[in-house]
Formats: sequence, C-alpha cells, structure tokens
Amino acid sequence: MPGLDPGIWFQSIFFSTCLSTGREGHAGPSLLFFSARQTAAIPWQAGAYLRQPRAAELSRPKTVDGVPMSNPAETWLKPTQAGLFCAPGGFHIDPSEPVARAVITHGHSDHARAGHGATLSTAETAAIMALRYGSDHAPKIETAAYHQPRRIGDVTVTLLPAGHILGSAQVVMEHDGMRVIVSGDFKRRRDPTCPPFEPMQCDLFVTEATFGLPVFRHPSDAHEIGKLLGSIALYPERSHLVGVYPLGKCQRVLCLLREAGYKHTVYLHGALQALTDLYVAHGVDVGPTAPVGDLPKEALKGALVLCPPGAIADRWSRRLPDPVTAMASGWMQVRARARQQGAELPLAISDHADWDELLQTIEEVQAREVWVTHGREDGLVYALTQRGVHARALSLLGREDEEH
Repeated sequence: MPGLDPGIWFQSIFFSTCLSTGREGHAGPSLLFFSARQTAAIPWQAGAYLRQPRAAELSRPKTVDGVPMSNPAETWLKPTQAGLFCAPGGFHIDPSEPVARAVITHGHSDHARAGHGATLSTAETAAIMALRYGSDHAPKIETAAYHQPRRIGDVTVTLLPAGHILGSAQVVMEHDGMRVIVSGDFKRRRDPTCPPFEPMQCDLFVTEATFGLPVFRHPSDAHEIGKLLGSIALYPERSHLVGVYPLGKCQRVLCLLREAGYKHTVYLHGALQALTDLYVAHGVDVGPTAPVGDLPKEALKGALVLCPPGAIADRWSRRLPDPVTAMASGWMQVRARARQQGAELPLAISDHADWDELLQTIEEVQAREVWVTHGREDGLVYALTQRGVHARALSLLGREDEEH
C-alpha cells in the first residue's frame, strides 16, 4: 500500500491481534520470532489473490425500506450472545449455549454442544455428537446430506463440504433473494478423511480466521510426514510419541502415514480409539492400529504412538522407551507453541486454511461482504478492506482452539 511501510503494518496488526484478548490460542508477544524480511514481504504477495472490486459493486446502493445498510443480510442474520442467529429460520449456527434450534457445522466441541432443542447437521457430525454427548443430546436430531436443500422457516438451508474433518459442512442460507454462507472451520488442503471444501458464490461470506495472519503459510503435509518418517529411520531404537487432537487430526495423520508408505502398526492412546473406530465405521481406512494398553516398554522400541496433546507430559508417557516427542498442529509453526507442548519434533499439519488459502477462498466466493470470526479477525479484515472488500469482525464468544 502506498505510503505505508509493510513491516509497520504487519507489526501493528500482529500486536493488536495477539494482545487484544486472553483467549486460548493467542500466545502474545512470544510469537514474534519472524524476521523483518519475512514480515515485510508477506502481505503484498498474499494480496495478489484478491480481485479488485468492480465499480458497480462499490456504488451499488444497499438499503432496506429506504434505510442505508452495509448489507441487507444484517436484517435477518444477527450476532447474539449465543452466536449467529438466522431470524427468518429461527435457528442459531454453532451456538455456544443451549438454544431452541441449532445448525451444527462440525463435531468439535467449540462448535457442537449438547442441550439444544433440535439440531441439524450431516449424519457424520450427528454420529460424532452422539458418541461424545450421548444419543439423547437433543430431543430432535435431524441430518441432511451435502447439497440437499432443507426448508427451515422462510430460509432454504443447504450443507456443503468444508474439508475440515469428517462430516464438516458450510451452511448455505438463501432468503429474500440473498445467499449467505457460513464457512464453519475449513481447510483447502486435500484430506483423505473427508470431502474437499466446495466454494460457492454468495452475497455474504462468514469466514473463520484461525490462521488469519500473513505469517501463517502451512508447509505441505507430505513434507511434515516426511520429517516424522525420517526421524523414525534415524532413531530406530527410540519410540516416537506424536500428540494429535482426538477428532480429525489423529485419523488424518494415520491416513497420511499410510499414503507415505508406512505399513507398521500404529499404537493409540485409549482416548483416541473410539473416534478412530467411528471414522473406520464411516469408511475411512486408517491401516493397522492397536492400543498401547499394558504393553511392556521393550515391545514399544521403535514404535510409533499417537496420543492426545496433554498425554505427552503425563506420567502415562513414561512407559515409552526414550520417546521422541512430536506434535501435529498448525500452531507448530510458532516456536513458543512447540516449546509449550514439549515437542522435540514439531509437525505443522493444520486442519484450517492458512493466510493464502483464506484469501483464495474469499476471491472464489466473490461475496459483496465478508464477516470474519474465530481467530485473527483484525488482520484479515484490514487486508480485505485495503483491497476494497467490505469486511467486519464479529468476535463471537465461545470459539476456542480445541482442534487445529
């Protein structure tokens, strides 16, 4: 941008984002280990993904009953204490507290909660919620296949693949001649455990921004799995203990290992077994696995073991012979996070879109307006605004970094 030093732009956005809240996921000033050269170069390369707005779009009058509006969707899609509320449909999307009717994008606990009067989701998400909360987590549980329109009140609702985890969906709402899409959590990388994200043009796009800063560019999955397999080959006498989130990351890492040619049994912490079995029941081939159980230390020499992140430093891990500790998460690009997790071998494998992929997606959906939530809202809003895209931060409550 003319007249603005990119390093100053990035530092101001980065400091304001990291220090603005105390939510889980904001590591504060300890994140700032990127070089000045990196920060100066990144924003302008990423900006190439955004189209310049059409003159007609910027001059198009936006009024409802003669009252100027930034977007007419604001008359029927409203942020509330419980989350986004679709008034003509009478439902919330991923509400953070019990509501009468909820549309659920996916099964992670910061989006899917028990206690609603009625829920609508994919069948896979419903199965995940039943496993986590019991089959009676809501009096009325409805499911819909991808691309299957459902009329709720005065709104047509359709679920599209989000590419985040098994069963994850975008929520498409059509009402009064407008199309609004809520992305939920999503990624653009190929994932053998779920269908890929499908972009659809819309008037308003509500996007997550977990990795909504220019420094976040995820390496390839193959590169990170190659690091793990290289370490296994280098230290055949040691076990390898990899921290993975139980829902989504565990099963994806298993599939990536198989695609890379790893044929040996992978041992699982007990907390990973039930959700892995659910994935297998839905047709995901994770290859041979076995519980760690009470296997003697000698039997686990050279073994690859997956566990929840919290188990890495737990006394449970003492049963492993001289383990190389690893952690699979998009946050492993941040050295402070890797140290915090005790990861000797950080593996930057993310289930969220990175900076370039966020911009790519916003370009593809061609929305007149973008609402940003769940993550680094300020950085993405600033970048979009500088490119002429109408953008605002929602800062919804109840969104934490359960599984990244």
